[in-house]
Amino acid sequence: MKLATLFFLLFSLSLTAQPTWQPAPNIISNANGQRFDDVFFLNENLGWAANGYYAAVYKTTDGGLNWTEQLNENNIPGGYYFRNIEFLNEDIGFIGTLNGAFFKTIDGGSNWTEVTNITPNPNAICGLDAVGTSTIYGCGAYFNPAHIIKSTDSGDTWTFIDMSSYSDGLVEVLFLDELTGFASGRASDGGIILKTIDGGLTWTEIYNTNLSGEYVWKLQTLEGNSNVMFGAVSSTGGNNGKLIKSIDGGVSWNSFESVETEIQAVGFITENHGWMGGHTTGFQETLDGGQTWTDLNIGNNLNRIFIINSTRAYASGTTVYKYTDETLNVQDFSQVDHQHLDIKILENPVESNLQFTINFESDDNILIELYDISGKFLKQLSRDVITQKTLKNYNFNVSNLVSGTYFIDFHNNSGRSALKFIKN
Repeated sequence: MKLATLFFLLFSLSLTAQPTWQPAPNIISNANGQRFDDVFFLNENLGWAANGYYAAVYKTTDGGLNWTEQLNENNIPGGYYFRNIEFLNEDIGFIGTLNGAFFKTIDGGSNWTEVTNITPNPNAICGLDAVGTSTIYGCGAYFNPAHIIKSTDSGDTWTFIDMSSYSDGLVEVLFLDELTGFASGRASDGGIILKTIDGGLTWTEIYNTNLSGEYVWKLQTLEGNSNVMFGAVSSTGGNNGKLIKSIDGGVSWNSFESVETEIQAVGFITENHGWMGGHTTGFQETLDGGQTWTDLNIGNNLNRIFIINSTRAYASGTTVYKYTDETLNVQDFSQVDHQHLDIKILENPVESNLQFTINFESDDNILIELYDISGKFLKQLSRDVITQKTLKNYNFNVSNLVSGTYFIDFHNNSGRSALKFIKN
């Protein structure tokens, strides 16, 4: 009887100790929903998180239980938007921004200096990946022109690679070793994945979503088996985003529809068990490789899922999230709506001129694109660089459009959204 009771207790404990996603404690979250764009860990304990809009960096040395703010917009004024953060080792790390600036630390994040020896200077860095002991790749941006930067000496010197012949915009790099790697983003005919086997000198397109306006936003290889790859497809208009998956190193791909348009984050701990999320959803879980999804009702505005092992992972969104069997007892901010653009269409339906205003709260980049009701890309209306807080008026002649319903897509530093209008 005693043995049976002991077995029951052990069995019950094993059931209650399953890892779950929880908000990390002791890190400043955003009451207005501005997100942490990236999180990076060297091991289970040592990691950093970057808040985009507030240009802030936080460091943890105890697995995300406590965080120290190392950098904010007061230290490096200039209205930067931090997109990503990556470290080669405990000392050398990098921050990519969407504002034509790139930063490096050599003391674990205590101090940062701007990298100024890249020619030409990148307009933005959307993706970073450190590989080996001294090699770092970066790419940009979600707006054109597309480029890759590379250093083989821990960021002392850099090579700039023009990628405009391959892509209209790049948002992610992922390398298996110093020579073999992938870059993802968009081309004129769809979201793409590119592959190089010579350290970025030449590239081959290995995947295309074949739907203009889509991005392959994030990439992941399965821990312990780099032949198993995953990608998050951010779509447009009325189309849902997708999970794409390869089990042969990117030679062939399968696509599975997800639950929202702006899917960005992806992370898997086995070939079948993983999560996705985006601007309007939290963690969506699949146990069958993407065929079906379950809303876990946790998290919001996800951009990165960083897998460490089968029982430990981190993610960036409205706050930083931790996948753990610990009980963190932290309030979830998943119901806080993230702030995007304040857009007002002045007249709808439209006769001949599409007019709207956008209230920009700070400097920004924006792509404004036109899609039909099926989500087919028609044309780019504007690629605009905003240099200060402003209310801006836009006016586009759409008299050549046939009568019907259309989407106008707005993609800026903090997100992507679409509004419908009717053309009479």
